[in-house]
Amino acid sequence: MNEYIEELVELLLSKNPNLTEEKALWWIEMLWSDFESSYAKAGYPYRGKEYAYDYVKQQIERHGKMLHHVSSKK
Repeated sequence: MNEYIEELVELLLSKNPNLTEEKALWWIEMLWSDFESSYAKAGYPYRGKEYAYDYVKQQIERHGKMLHHVSSKK
């Protein structure tokens, strides 16, 4: 799973140079865990880390360049 996370962090940083590596990692972990928990709460069967990876990658492609505008309660 670490290789997925590292790849997603690099992708996010390439889309949004306004983020630090730490903040990009935070976004990846948050998107990943939110997706998995929401998917489970909806009652869907677990489809594997590749499915979560694809979802997070799509979110980065769609919204990555704007994530620095979102404030977190961190």
